[in-house]
Amino acid sequence: MNQIYNKKTVLITGGSRGIGAATAKEFASHGYNIIINYVENDFQAQNIRQEILSKYDVKVTLVKADVSQEKDIEKMISTIKKEYETIDCLINNAGIAIDTTLEDKTVANFHQILDVNLIGPFLMSKYIGQLMLEQGYGRIVNISSTNGIDSYYPYSMDYDASKAGLISLTHNFAIQYAPHIQVNCVAPGWVNTEMNKELEKEYIAEENKHILLKRFAEPEEIAETIYFAATASYLNDAIIKIDGGRI
Repeated sequence: MNQIYNKKTVLITGGSRGIGAATAKEFASHGYNIIINYVENDFQAQNIRQEILSKYDVKVTLVKADVSQEKDIEKMISTIKKEYETIDCLINNAGIAIDTTLEDKTVANFHQILDVNLIGPFLMSKYIGQLMLEQGYGRIVNISSTNGIDSYYPYSMDYDASKAGLISLTHNFAIQYAPHIQVNCVAPGWVNTEMNKELEKEYIAEENKHILLKRFAEPEEIAETIYFAATASYLNDAIIKIDGGRI
């Protein structure tokens, strides 16, 4: 068998940009084959794929699927199983936010956020977890947020609730899958991603006052922690808060 198929494999949801793309590159730098799941941006996904292939001797597969839809996940897994013998790591990174005033929040928007940010990781962990149990090994890392711990924003109350739920999901899957699959969670604070690019400079400056490092994180810095959470030998059921020291 070709050596490239003997490498470990990581599946990253929402892997075409931001933290997901940085995580794909981080794992590739450690010799992992990469499966990038994304939902709509073909151009960005192809760019990340080409960048990784140009730098690292790994395989990169793009799988377009909506992780909030069970049928999409089933099709994605069927596609993956044809190309890979194992999935060693699952990074549940896909997420969305719809920040509005309370008056403008709708049930439909709330459902949309929960479907992607919470139901998606549940479905992915359920289906991919079964594959990992069959192979007797696996790592799952959920990407939550400090919004789900202690950084609350009324404009983001639906997002905050979804990320708090993801932390609870982490605990339950860690119990369910022990000892064969280790399940951990990384909870970033402010990160320089597309989700935050529209923030006003004055708002960023005010938020930076509360961060001991006086700046937002870069996606690559979060990716380093995600890689650690996925590969540390004795880490399980852990919530790793990475916010630069927010006070």
